[in-house]
Amino acid sequence: MQQLKVTLTRSLIGYPQDQRMTVKALGLGKINSTAIKDDTPAIRGMLHKVRHLVKVEIVEA
Repeated sequence: MQQLKVTLTRSLIGYPQDQRMTVKALGLGKINSTAIKDDTPAIRGMLHKVRHLVKVEIVEA
């Protein structure tokens, strides 16, 4: 299965609580923190919701 490298690039200050919780559910905390996630429709939906806060790269295995 393909994997995605997700990096938090912007601060969560001033953004709604639901977006903060989505970033936390992705396993991200501080700026520049990174998480590796499987490429599933649920993860894609979460990334779409916070696309203005994160950078996504495809991991080559």
